[in-house]
Amino acid sequence: MKKVNVKVCVGTTCYTQGQDNLKKLSKLIPEKYGNKVELLPSQCLGVCSIQWGDPKPPYAKVNEDIIQEATVEKIIEAIDEKLKVSC
Repeated sequence: MKKVNVKVCVGTTCYTQGQDNLKKLSKLIPEKYGNKVELLPSQCLGVCSIQWGDPKPPYAKVNEDIIQEATVEKIIEAIDEKLKVSC
């Protein structure tokens, strides 16, 4: 089984709007998933610059899927879906 890769944007805008996401996920992911999920901070996912219209930070990326207005709950839901598909 491949690992699920999670990147949480910690650029200024994303950090200020979702500053607890990375901290909460850093504790939750190892407890819930063990080594099935790799969590990394990202200085910028480059999403704000390619958004058409109104950007919706904070952003996270689960494998190749971008999550807008990312919350811990949305990120966990996306991880669960990826792990369900890969099993």
